[in-house]
Amino acid sequence: MTGTTYTSHADLGGQPGHGPVMPEPEAELFHADWEPRVLALTLAMGGTGAWNIDMSRSARETLPDYAALNYYQVWIAGLEKLLADRRLVLADELRAGRLLHPAAPVPRVLMADAVPAALAKGSPTLRSTNAPARFQTGQAVRTRARPAGHHSRLPGYALGKRGVVEQVHGTHVFADAHAQGLGEQPQWLYTVVFDGTELWGANAAPGLAVSINAWEPYLEAAP
Repeated sequence: MTGTTYTSHADLGGQPGHGPVMPEPEAELFHADWEPRVLALTLAMGGTGAWNIDMSRSARETLPDYAALNYYQVWIAGLEKLLADRRLVLADELRAGRLLHPAAPVPRVLMADAVPAALAKGSPTLRSTNAPARFQTGQAVRTRARPAGHHSRLPGYALGKRGVVEQVHGTHVFADAHAQGLGEQPQWLYTVVFDGTELWGANAAPGLAVSINAWEPYLEAAP
């Protein structure tokens, strides 16, 4: 999705009114017996190559009822959206919960015996480049000031803010382009540290600093 009408309902950082964050035990992975199935379905369909991880994030965050859904409800609704947009599943099949038409072809199929190796491998995003990094550790930078109009990993609360480069991570798949189907377009990735008062003003806790991973197109040099 592109254009000025793009809205990420998942970009909630720094917004008031959502209540406190309630941490859960690390071992508490699921809250209902259907949730592992959603995880399995999402991983299996991601393995087909019909879309990439950034496309799936875009599909989830643009769900109009995002705020009313729990974690795995967001996942299954996002999956249904991806399947419907690519006509891999039709509306009557979603209603029936079963195959009603000949299966549409997909680039590949993740078989059960290949799952452990696929999960162990993951999806590395580091890529090689001959282009030099524009910014260096310790350099002051400022993030772009306007929303992207498409999927982006730069949180809204950090738009137009001044920070300092803490780490340089090499070039990685650029999520903004990847989500739009424009290819990987690898870009230099940095960890940028922001003083809490830069982000929250006088409401910031004393000594607070926030680190954000930001691709080079998000940044410009700052005095």
